[in-house]
Amino acid sequence: MIKKFAISTLKIGLPLALGGYLVWYFFSTLTPEEKDQIAEAVKAANYWWVLLSAIPAVLSHVSRAYRWKYTLDPLGYKPDFWNSFFSVMIGYAVNLAIPRLGEISRCGFMNRYNKIPFDKLVGTVIAERLADAIILLVTITATVLIQYDLISDFVNNLLSDKFGNISGTFVLLVMAGLLVAGLVGLYLVYKIEWKNNVLIKIQGLIQNVISGVASILTMKNKGWFLAHTFFIWLMYFFMLYFNFFALEETSSISFSAALTAFTLGGLAMALTNGGIGAYPLAIQAALALYGFSEAAGGALGWIMWIAQTLLIIVLGAGSMLLMPIYNKNKNFSGEVDNT
Repeated sequence: MIKKFAISTLKIGLPLALGGYLVWYFFSTLTPEEKDQIAEAVKAANYWWVLLSAIPAVLSHVSRAYRWKYTLDPLGYKPDFWNSFFSVMIGYAVNLAIPRLGEISRCGFMNRYNKIPFDKLVGTVIAERLADAIILLVTITATVLIQYDLISDFVNNLLSDKFGNISGTFVLLVMAGLLVAGLVGLYLVYKIEWKNNVLIKIQGLIQNVISGVASILTMKNKGWFLAHTFFIWLMYFFMLYFNFFALEETSSISFSAALTAFTLGGLAMALTNGGIGAYPLAIQAALALYGFSEAAGGALGWIMWIAQTLLIIVLGAGSMLLMPIYNKNKNFSGEVDNT
């Protein structure tokens, strides 16, 4: 009991603590002049572009709600769109406070109002997360390939300051080698029959991941599922891209710079609760690589994060309020009762 409580506390507390530390770190490293510059940039921003970025954000959430229906269809369940949408938005909102509890909440609300078994809902969410992880991995790979020289020079300069003259290319090759070695190791763990309980659990986890990917490839409407997945991430990109026009300095950003910011921002969102602290730092660091000032990068990072967070809070709170009302006149089969 104590062990489980400690593990749960760490899962919740560590991301929150990391996010708080990164917020403190961001502002503690700024000079008074840089703080004034960020404040001026925030005041001078064109917030019509920020409002416009809410359109692709909402479209991504709508598409995610539709995509979830395709994973449930092979299991014999056909939830209506609004229950799917409400559950997705509630999950996002809960995740801002408690990491990973959002997925549980999302499945819990769908189970309550559509009577779909909870464990099957969790399985479909895992399949979705795997698809998103693959897209993020592809995006990272594309970013590295497109911006190889820049990233290599950045890594080289970063390491030379601390460890002397080490080639960035060498480091990237070592990382690639470690990735290949890790994949080979996972394959061996997956294939060999182990007696060690820890390795058995790892093997079971790998098998669940593989079965989740396989369920995507074998589902009846996999074409629509993959199309929605691509559309969701395309909307994520435009959600970020529109915000660059909010500041005059960043309005001329190149596609490669925007892609780098998108990639680092995506990684930051996975690092802390909703990217708190990490997301503005990631945007600032990405833009600094392309010569943009830290004031502009920092201001834009906070504008983006606050806008995204407020949208999720509004949609999540609205979904919590509307979902019981919407389901009030529905019977347990999920069909509207018009009598």
